[in-house]
Amino acid sequence: MAATTTTHSTGYRVRRGIRSTLKYLLMMLLAFLFLFPIWFMLVSSFKQSEMQVTSDISSLKAFIPYGDIGLQNYYDVFTQLEFGRMLFNSTFIMITTVLLGLLVNSMIAYALARLSFTGRSVVLGIIVALIIVPFEAIAVPLLLLVNNLPWFGEANTWLDTYHVQIIPFIADAFSIFLFYQFFINIPKELEEAALVDGASKLRIYWSIILPLSRPIFATVFILQALANWNRFMWPLMVTRGVDVRPLTVGMQSFFGQDPRLWGDLMAFASLITIPVLIVFLFFQRWFVLSVASTGIKG
Repeated sequence: MAATTTTHSTGYRVRRGIRSTLKYLLMMLLAFLFLFPIWFMLVSSFKQSEMQVTSDISSLKAFIPYGDIGLQNYYDVFTQLEFGRMLFNSTFIMITTVLLGLLVNSMIAYALARLSFTGRSVVLGIIVALIIVPFEAIAVPLLLLVNNLPWFGEANTWLDTYHVQIIPFIADAFSIFLFYQFFINIPKELEEAALVDGASKLRIYWSIILPLSRPIFATVFILQALANWNRFMWPLMVTRGVDVRPLTVGMQSFFGQDPRLWGDLMAFASLITIPVLIVFLFFQRWFVLSVASTGIKG
């Protein structure tokens, strides 16, 4: 009997070891598939010879930093284009839009999840329906709208400004839905106890809901930061000069230069990608926690 138990235990450990090995091999393969384009971009950005960049594409040398390696491509990016200005524009637009969006979208979601008012189900249904509407479908009507809206200042226009790239994207249907799904799973007993103590709804939102919702705030921050950082079509439509243009539009202009230098383009792409990776690495703990908690709560 003891021998049978030992054999069964050994077989179970072997099967578990095989499953773990296969799982890690699969994870390594997926990591490689996701990371090798980024590695290729970074390696190519340091290759100062344009002939070396183009000739190495068809071989494994494209992933090996060798030969004429340096920072000349990065120097070219900063000198041939107003990269610093566009970097500031992208950062300012992204941070402002995301922070205002976190406040506005979370308050809307809190109202839908916790307050009772006429038409709440209709509003929630409209928000869910808006998630499937692509931005391309409303881009032209939105452009016509903002083109006729007045604004304070000498220009008295929305075009070629920061606010035309910020205000239309503060409220986001998908972010509201994510907040709503998280808020409805927070126990109502916490709010009821606060109401007994005389706390207002705004006080409950600020002192109870927000501290408990750090994971979903981090998740929405990452998703919205990525979406706003990579936004291209709308800035291209509403901006004319580099004063308020973000990096994505600047890269398109850089790509259209003649001759086309792939080493410089890789350096430009690297400088756009690195900030996004830093944001994700900084918030990944809360991002994973949000996904895990959502899975547990259903």
